[in-house]
Order: sequence, then structure tokens, then C-alpha cells
Amino acid sequence: MPTPRQLAREQMMRDIVRVGGEHLATGPPGDLSLRAVARDLGVVPSAIYRYVRDRDALLTLLIVDAYDDLGAEVEAAVAAASRRGPRARSLVACQAFRTWSLREPSRFALLFGTPVPGYAAPADRTVEPGTRVPGVLLGLLEEAWLAGDLTPPDGSLPRSVRRDMEGVRREFGLTVPAPALAKGVGLWSALVGAVSFEVFHQYGPDTLTEPDTFFDLHLTALIDALGY
Repeated sequence: MPTPRQLAREQMMRDIVRVGGEHLATGPPGDLSLRAVARDLGVVPSAIYRYVRDRDALLTLLIVDAYDDLGAEVEAAVAAASRRGPRARSLVACQAFRTWSLREPSRFALLFGTPVPGYAAPADRTVEPGTRVPGVLLGLLEEAWLAGDLTPPDGSLPRSVRRDMEGVRREFGLTVPAPALAKGVGLWSALVGAVSFEVFHQYGPDTLTEPDTFFDLHLTALIDALGY
């Protein structure tokens, strides 16, 4: 059982992430200030530094928290559609990603927007949570392949791309052929790009009357290209 001291520390960490997220919603990530977080928590700055050493550490906490929140939402949506096939659940995963991103634009921007000058995300902290969503998409591709429901695209790949896909296969423990895997990785990058257009209002105010319908049409075409 956690001690009172451990519980107090866990609560303080949650409070720091919560208030840091509130600050993130009102200004660019580079402007985050531990002193401002301390002020809103009603503690002296030195108290915050016992938990978070500097602004970069706070950014890392917020990035991991956002990745985990996003990943959990996408995974839950896919699990709720468990009776549907992997192709249909791929679209469900993309829709859940879009829903979270439109609801959390500042957190989406932290993960997928302009890099914060002078900040480098530590791979040992951020790679695992940051690959939860692509892991879901690639896992569904693998599921379809193992079930015999996937026809890999025709054509050879450039040597460098094939080598890269072999690395992805090892990282995620996949057996799906490299040509289909390359399109699966492309689906992930296209998903981020499509959602970025909406989050950052790149379509303009008068281009799409039903953005969700256009999104489904766009992503369905990309999913179809995987060979489902």
C-alpha cells in the first residue's frame, strides 16, 4: 500500500501535469514556466523543482501524458468495435484519433506541431507512448494478413524503403509483407496530416461543409489501398 508521502507525491505530479496542460492551452509550449505553474498551484517555485527539474522535464511529462491519453482513447474505440473486421476498425481508430485531436488542439499541437526550440524529447520516455496509435494501425494490418484478408500491393520497393520496413517489422513484431507495411506507415503519416489540416484550420472556413464526411472518404481510400 502506498505511504501518505507517496500518495502526496503522486497527487502533486498529477496537479503539475493538469496545470501545465492548462497553461499549454493558452500559449505556445516554449512559454511554459514552472514558476507560473507553482503560482497557480499555490506553492513556492522551490517546491515544484523537487518534482520537475526544469521546463524541458515539464514538457516531457505533458508529451507522455498526451500520448497516453490519445493512445488509450484510440485503443478503447477499437476494442469497442471488436466484432468488426480489421479494415473497419482501422477507420474507427482514425476517427478516434481525429476526435481526440479536435477536442485537444493544444495537446495535438504539442505532439505533432512545430517543435519547441531548444527541446529534444527523450526517446526513452516518449517513443513507447508515442507509438501506441501507429501500433494499433499496424496491428490491425497484421491481423488481416494473418487471417488471409489482406492482398499486399503489387510492385517492388526501393531498397532503402524495404530496409526501413524490415526495421519496422522487427520493432513491432510483424510478419506483414513490406509493400503493405509501407502503405500502413503511410496511412499513419497521412492521418496526422489530414487531422493537422483541421486542427490548424488549413482548409479555410468555406472549403468543407461536412469535414467529418470528407475525412472518412479520404481515410477510407487510404485504408483500401492497404489491400484489405
